[in-house]
Amino acid sequence: MAEVEFRLPDVGEGIHEAEIVRWLVEEGERVNELDPLVEVQTDKALVELPAPATGVVSRILAMPGAIARVGEVLVVLKSSGLKPTTPSGHPARTAPENAPGEAQVARLQEPRRPKATPGVRHYARQLGVDLSNVKGTGRDGRIRKEDVDLAARAAARPEPAEPPEPAEPAVRRRTLPQDDANTSLLWSAVRQAERERQRHTRVQPPAEPDADTVRKPYLERVDRLAEERGRQSTRVPFRGIRRATAEQVKRSAFTVPHVTAFDECDATELVRLRAKWNQALEPVGQRVSYLPFLIKATVSTLKAFPYFNARLDEEAQEIELLSNYHIGIAVDTPHGLFVPVLRHADELTVQEIGEEIYRLSAGARARTLKPEDLRGSTFSITNMGPIGSLFATPIINYPEVAILCVHQIQRKPVVIGDDIRIRDVLTLSLSFDHRVIDGAMSVRFLNHLKALIEDPERLMLELR
Repeated sequence: MAEVEFRLPDVGEGIHEAEIVRWLVEEGERVNELDPLVEVQTDKALVELPAPATGVVSRILAMPGAIARVGEVLVVLKSSGLKPTTPSGHPARTAPENAPGEAQVARLQEPRRPKATPGVRHYARQLGVDLSNVKGTGRDGRIRKEDVDLAARAAARPEPAEPPEPAEPAVRRRTLPQDDANTSLLWSAVRQAERERQRHTRVQPPAEPDADTVRKPYLERVDRLAEERGRQSTRVPFRGIRRATAEQVKRSAFTVPHVTAFDECDATELVRLRAKWNQALEPVGQRVSYLPFLIKATVSTLKAFPYFNARLDEEAQEIELLSNYHIGIAVDTPHGLFVPVLRHADELTVQEIGEEIYRLSAGARARTLKPEDLRGSTFSITNMGPIGSLFATPIINYPEVAILCVHQIQRKPVVIGDDIRIRDVLTLSLSFDHRVIDGAMSVRFLNHLKALIEDPERLMLELR
């Protein structure tokens, strides 16, 4: 059997390395070509890499948590699909496939990978179910989602509680293990503190009633010190999407001169319009948030101020004004921050944008998005409204030149003419690259966006 080296492939988009998250196979396991082999985390997404050939996993060279660069060997397979070569480079003579021998007997003894689709494997990993212990009820023993659910329920059944052990008689002092250095140190400190307290009590006069401070027993201070000695800090690996996000924001912060402009707008009419839309969508079981409308209004503003939908090509000393409107949507997930891309937002309706946001957000949280869902944005929006905030200075999603932060809509008193009224107020934060955009242009950008938010029906004049 010939050895096949599987190297980290070049997936483009400027990605030069990836973190090994988890191996989906073990050494000695047989895999088929295109079977899921390993999960890697790039700065774009979590990706499953398939096996390049059918064979047996010979050696895994990159351990989980390691950072591999493009071109590094991740695993070596022994494959019968390729002819082994001699040192001279000529094919070596091998025994016929149907001839009984040690290699063929070893192949019959190789562990078999459970039969399941990639979707079922992903579902099992989410539930913590080991597919090697699941009996498949599908065709040819293939494991179905229902089989995984059954195994998960079986594993979740509580085991019968064992009868409690009889309580040991109370003793004056607990016997300490000889090798428990931390516990011994604690008891030693307590005993020393008790001796100090007794000595301190004999010589310390009672505190005066009008004293500014109250003296506390020395024993309490020693107890706290002894307790602190037993505490240990927690170290969390700086890996995965957190590390990728850190690299991206560091690159942006140290490359782009950031400036942030803030403004408020009266969103009362937008709140009324959204309520009307949701009333119309209720019969079909749908609802729409504020974000789809804000995206349409932002696209209108980007068309009016094209320098916000641009790239700075420093090598060519040119500013490229982009013709597509691909809006990056920041999504907060338990795994970290993802920015999936809503493509051609100018060609979608508000309802279609809402449906696409739902698909991208759900995929980001389930980590099922494809690499193309996470690249190519021309302008980004981060929505802080659902969790609440007043102001922020968002970092630009490099190589873009601006990012808009949308905050929570709050009921506030607003002066209208000579009257004070309660209105729905929306705060906006706009960070921009000062190399490309001036402060005055940022104010005009926000003014255009505010006008559409305060009078949302004006956007109807631009719809095609």
